[in-house]
Amino acid sequence: MTKILITGAAGFAGGFLVEHLLSLKNFDIVGTYLSDDQLKFAVRKDEVKFEKLDLLDASSTAKIVKQTKPDYIFHLAALTSPRESFENPALTITNNTTAQVNLLEAVRSSDIDAKILIISSADVYGLVDKKDLPIDEDTPLRPVNPYAVSKIAQDFLGLQYFLSYGLKIVRVRPFNHIGPRQSARFVVASFAKQIAEIEKGSKTPVISVGNLSSKRDFTDVRDMVRAYLLAMEKGKAGEVYNIGSGESYRIKEILDMLLSLSSKKITIEVDSTKLRSKDEPELVCDNSYFSKQTGWAPKIDIKETLRDTLDYWRKIV
Repeated sequence: MTKILITGAAGFAGGFLVEHLLSLKNFDIVGTYLSDDQLKFAVRKDEVKFEKLDLLDASSTAKIVKQTKPDYIFHLAALTSPRESFENPALTITNNTTAQVNLLEAVRSSDIDAKILIISSADVYGLVDKKDLPIDEDTPLRPVNPYAVSKIAQDFLGLQYFLSYGLKIVRVRPFNHIGPRQSARFVVASFAKQIAEIEKGSKTPVISVGNLSSKRDFTDVRDMVRAYLLAMEKGKAGEVYNIGSGESYRIKEILDMLLSLSSKKITIEVDSTKLRSKDEPELVCDNSYFSKQTGWAPKIDIKETLRDTLDYWRKIV
């Protein structure tokens, strides 16, 4: 069986990746988590070996890598909020880069011949000129938040370790992925949670929102983790791939679709604390390079994703 190490396995995408891999029944999985609170959200704990690991601890990271002897490493662990990165930019940049350096050094210093997937982000493109839409892998990088800068660093560290040491590293730049179990710190989950609370009667019928005019490319997280495995299996070491649906929606359109799934009359109210100091007007993916390499295409319709997300919050609020 193929041995898998997933950092951040108790996170949003990590959990769905675990489920996808287990459904294929030919992977032996070790997943890392940072805190006991995170472990509460881990899925399939009886089928996956979970190891508590702070990736900022180089020696502990090296120990896990040597013990696991993985064939594939999916590096998902990171601080992931663009908005929160403005509050503590040094923490976001230091955490995300140091954690990855420690992981890559652990592989480099061992005799392990693992293939590694580095998860960058479409946020690296930042302020994209309209003439460059949809965004391909050669679009200039113009980051507008510290999180995006940290993801550029992760991205290029992956390239550097491939060029300098020959590590088998594939990089991906996923566009927004959404679905059940996502933290309410992110926009679609926030909307769904608020609607569910209003339906339950625990919140006044007012939804608090940030900027609704930005356009984003949304992919169901279940389609995204399929793409991650295909990137690992079919992607070329040293290459970088954009992953997204190829269609963008205004945030207001997403909110309207969610509101249409509820019978409650709900008012929209702008919360200035949810506005970023600078926001990208539109991010939409040109996924042709990745699709040609792997055969991937999204399968789940946006309306199904939004319905599943809202139903998830209806069950837990």
